[in-house]
Amino acid sequence: MEKEKKQQLLDMGFSDELASQALSATAGNSILSATEWILTQKQTTPPSNNSTTSSQPKISKLFRFNSSSSSSKTNKPPTTTTTTTSPPPLKNAAEAAAEEEESDSRRKRRKQHLHLHQIEQAPLAERMRPQTISEIVGQDHLLAGKSSILGSAIDCGRLPSFILWGPPGTGKTSIARAIVNSISSSSSYRFVSLSAVSAGVKDVRDVVDEARKQRKKNPIINGPTTRRRRRTVLFVDEVHRFNKSQLDSFLPVIEDGSIVFIGATTENPSFHLITPLLSRCRVLTLNPLEPHHIATILTRAAHDPDKGLALTLVEDNNMMMQVSGEAIEYLSQHCDGDARVALNALEISAVTAAAARSSSSLEEVVVLLDDAKEALQSKHLCYDKDGEQHYNLISALHKSMRGSDPDASIYWLARMLEGGEQPLYIARRLVQFSSEDVGLADPSALTQAVSCYQACHFLGMPECSINLAQCVVYLALAPKSVAVYRALEAARKAVRDSVGQNEGVPLHLRNAPTKLMKEAGYGKGYIYPPDNPSNSFQSYLPLSLQGSKFLDWPPHR
Repeated sequence: MEKEKKQQLLDMGFSDELASQALSATAGNSILSATEWILTQKQTTPPSNNSTTSSQPKISKLFRFNSSSSSSKTNKPPTTTTTTTSPPPLKNAAEAAAEEEESDSRRKRRKQHLHLHQIEQAPLAERMRPQTISEIVGQDHLLAGKSSILGSAIDCGRLPSFILWGPPGTGKTSIARAIVNSISSSSSYRFVSLSAVSAGVKDVRDVVDEARKQRKKNPIINGPTTRRRRRTVLFVDEVHRFNKSQLDSFLPVIEDGSIVFIGATTENPSFHLITPLLSRCRVLTLNPLEPHHIATILTRAAHDPDKGLALTLVEDNNMMMQVSGEAIEYLSQHCDGDARVALNALEISAVTAAAARSSSSLEEVVVLLDDAKEALQSKHLCYDKDGEQHYNLISALHKSMRGSDPDASIYWLARMLEGGEQPLYIARRLVQFSSEDVGLADPSALTQAVSCYQACHFLGMPECSINLAQCVVYLALAPKSVAVYRALEAARKAVRDSVGQNEGVPLHLRNAPTKLMKEAGYGKGYIYPPDNPSNSFQSYLPLSLQGSKFLDWPPHR
């Protein structure tokens, strides 16, 4: 192994002596530590005054400059020496070209080694990111077959602007990168990635300016049968974090085709993105990955020798890593369809397993079910108090109570409370439900709901969770009536649609507190019901709505 590492250092352009010293000083741990040692030694080693050749001429010049400066400050007369140097021999074109080629080769090797070191340091989830569409697992409704939306775009080599909407860890960024890599004429597209977390309008303008320069510089790409203009694909992650003015900056450049826009968001675009942007981009929905999809991804990571789990323990080259089927199945079932969560847990499992068995002489470490459980710990509840999950869960609670299902109602209440929802918000919704859905079928439901709100206000969490649960079960089991709700809606419709919606109140229904109002006929002909209980002929509606029925009560059986 040491010979291989020494050869890698030699390939990077370091001398044989330096390579041997670096490996000896770092105990041959890794190429990265040896490279850092060499660079550190080069920066800290002072130049020798006796040596005729210096490995760091720039530093030597700097020392000589400082020496002469110090001598001038002490008023010592400068000494002048006359030396004659012969000019270096001229090199022919072949030698110069050979040296240039060798220099380029060394730069490429160093860049490759640096890339390998970056891969080693990246998390497993980043290392295993798919590079082409064929490596994408799941989301078949978008990618499978030429008839799918993205499949047809890849087949034609013509990308539209679109927005990927889905939960975390479902492949939004991976799909965007893989699409560009999978285009048959990949040279006709250049990929630029921004994150709305750190980028601003200036960054977008810089990308657009560069995109327009690229189109002018390389206006036509000659293909075997087609001629395409070079285009820039701008991928913006977490695009929902941009404000309205920042989102507006995308509109003209998408419109004139300066860029192909791909956005990724975990929030509902209908709530968090502006309508003009949605008009220019197709919204594509990604689904949480199924357990068998996650299992495929984990198995691939466990067996990949170049980017997979083997690189996690790269320092220990003698250790082999295996993952049990039970561990993969457990992680697949408990990651909520998030591939990133599963891969991160797998990597932690591997480190845990290796640390626990480091004292043994075994060369093969197996990640077991207990390691996976230790790494995953508790599941993360997907809940946002201001986003779509907030509205989805309260809707589920409302509909479960309306359907008289106390078990489902308690479940959705528990989901909201565990997610950190404010108890007073839930209590307010229960007050509304008591009149909207229970209504006259059980008038005491409103009293129960108001009492629950007061209890939540007095107690707070976690004690008031019992009050909420009691009220939720009461409302779920209570008889239901929407007669009042429908009556109000029908009356509102009559007010909006009636020809006489501004018709005055009938005179006999008006008060007459003054003599002038009595003389004008206010209150004339009004029949006082307590004195005339048998009189049912008096009308209380405007003339245009005489005989109208809004409330259906008692309900017809």
